[in-house]
Parts: sequence; C-alpha cells; structure tokens
Amino acid sequence: MTATKLTHRLAKKADLPALHVLMNRAISAFLPDFLSPEQVEASFEIMGVDSRLVADGTYFMVFDGDDLAGCGGWSRRETLFGGDHTSGRNPRLLDPAKEAARVRAMYTDPDHGRKGVGRLILALCEDAARAEHFTRVELAATAAGVPLYKACGYQPIRAWDEITSKGVPVPLVLMGKAV
Repeated sequence: MTATKLTHRLAKKADLPALHVLMNRAISAFLPDFLSPEQVEASFEIMGVDSRLVADGTYFMVFDGDDLAGCGGWSRRETLFGGDHTSGRNPRLLDPAKEAARVRAMYTDPDHGRKGVGRLILALCEDAARAEHFTRVELAATAAGVPLYKACGYQPIRAWDEITSKGVPVPLVLMGKAV
C-alpha cells in the first residue's frame, strides 16, 4: 500500500454538509473512549460546524487522496469553541498584540486517525495566526484531543465542565501555546 500525501485547502460554504458528516463521525467514534454515553450525546450540543470560520477564510479541510480526512481552523474572533447552534458565541475581533488567536473545531475522520491530520491542521492554524501577528494561540480541548495538543507543545491552562442545556457536564481544557 502506498502512503498518500495529505493535501489541504480552505473550506467553502458548499463544503458545510460534508463537514457536518465528518464532525459527527469523529465525535461518535473518538469521545466514547473518554466520556460517558450521556456526555458524548451532550457533546453534539457544544461542538460542530461554525460557518463563520468558513466565511472568514480560516477553516481548513485536509484530504488523504480523495477522502476528506479532517478539518479544523483558527479564528481571530473571541469565540473559543462551538458550532453555529452553540450559545454564548462572540464575533468580537481579538487584538493580536494582547490576545491569543483561537484554534477551533478540529476533527479527524475515524478512518484517517494517526496519519498526521491533526498535526497538519495545527501547523496550518499556527502559521496563519502568526502571519496575522498573533504570538499565542489557545483552544478548548476535549479529553480525546488533549494528548495530541500536549504532543504539539500546548500546555493546559485550566479545566472546566461545560454544562449543556440538559445539565450534562462535558469536560474541556483550555490549552495554549506561543507561536
């Protein structure tokens, strides 16, 4: 079997349905190793596609050959996590001199895990944030993502439980890195 080189491009509005499918597959496949079934189901309330990232031109799609292998992006806006349906979103632009850019909505298709998809997305996000004069990036990590982020130099800042509308706590960790 020949290894396929990962490629990437920015997501477009027409890609949103495929991104939804990939995200749902990733949440369903990876979170059960870390969370209870209730928490996995609750995660769909606080995770998902943020079309503003696509509109801002800061959301990447990664391909392994013709297969959509993963997606993720970064933001110059205040919102730390969540999809279009998540409450508490804030579109305020961050000040690169004082605030950290956000790495957002990273997902790997379960069929493409352990191929470098997540590392590529992080590198793309960090490079893009640096090009816009950010010196630091932060993200809200799920339990499934913490090992990757630590391996890529991210340090935990604080942990919390995001309480969903049904009262189910979903653990998250704010992590950061200088870029």
